[in-house]
Amino acid sequence: MKDFIRNVIESPDLSGGTVGAVGTMKSSLGEIIREGAEKLVKMAVLSEFENFFSQYSHIKDESGKQLVVRNGSHRERNVMTAAGTIRIKVPRLADRREETGHEERLHFHSKVIPPYLRRASEVDDFVPYLYLKGISSGDFSGVLSQLLGEKVSLSPQTVSRLKKKWEGEYSEWSQKNLSGKRYVYWWADGVYFNIRMESERSCMLVIVGALSDGSKELVAVKEGPRESELSWQNLLLDLKRRGLSYGPLLAIGDGALGFWNAIKKEYPESRQQRCWGWRA
Repeated sequence: MKDFIRNVIESPDLSGGTVGAVGTMKSSLGEIIREGAEKLVKMAVLSEFENFFSQYSHIKDESGKQLVVRNGSHRERNVMTAAGTIRIKVPRLADRREETGHEERLHFHSKVIPPYLRRASEVDDFVPYLYLKGISSGDFSGVLSQLLGEKVSLSPQTVSRLKKKWEGEYSEWSQKNLSGKRYVYWWADGVYFNIRMESERSCMLVIVGALSDGSKELVAVKEGPRESELSWQNLLLDLKRRGLSYGPLLAIGDGALGFWNAIKKEYPESRQQRCWGWRA
């Protein structure tokens, strides 16, 4: 399984057995990436608007009436990105100073989603890396510039606000109680990205699970120095700490020994199956 993300997104169907089960993830992992990208961009645009609006919200007329106010949002737009089509509404404001003879009206223009943008820069090779890297490090500026193009620039205040919010959400997700979960399948892999933004390639340890009702969800995403037994064992121990007493009925992955040795120690009752399509 040379590239887990690619296999997951491109494989066709869950109903065709184990190989088909791996292919099922098009509607799950692909959707997770798209939803994550959409949420991230919405957060960035809203934070950008709040920073802009705060500079003028104090302007009032003689009677104390606020002259620069929020005025809903522009019509929703679809923007094509390598993560999929994301739906964005850019906030707008109303400048009532023209009623007092002020010549120039204020307009908010997002730098993240410029007017008339319909398709972002092509970043197909970057999206999985940037999305997962964004989870682990909160590197919003890098994520947005690669997702929407090099011209995207965010103020330090916006980046700080986004980073704080994202880290809080990731911390909450990574501490979620799993005591009621019973997974039928796990698909596990250590994902290495060809994009080198650091001195060494990062390895993202990823587990996607399927429940008995067929629903799929992201179980774990953790950055590690390499796909070693110790790295996988630390991830599984964290899942146990969060209440996951039982491993999956069947764990599916490639031939890397790190994961298999770790799951034997932490969830020995789980059956194992190597991916049929894996090649050395």
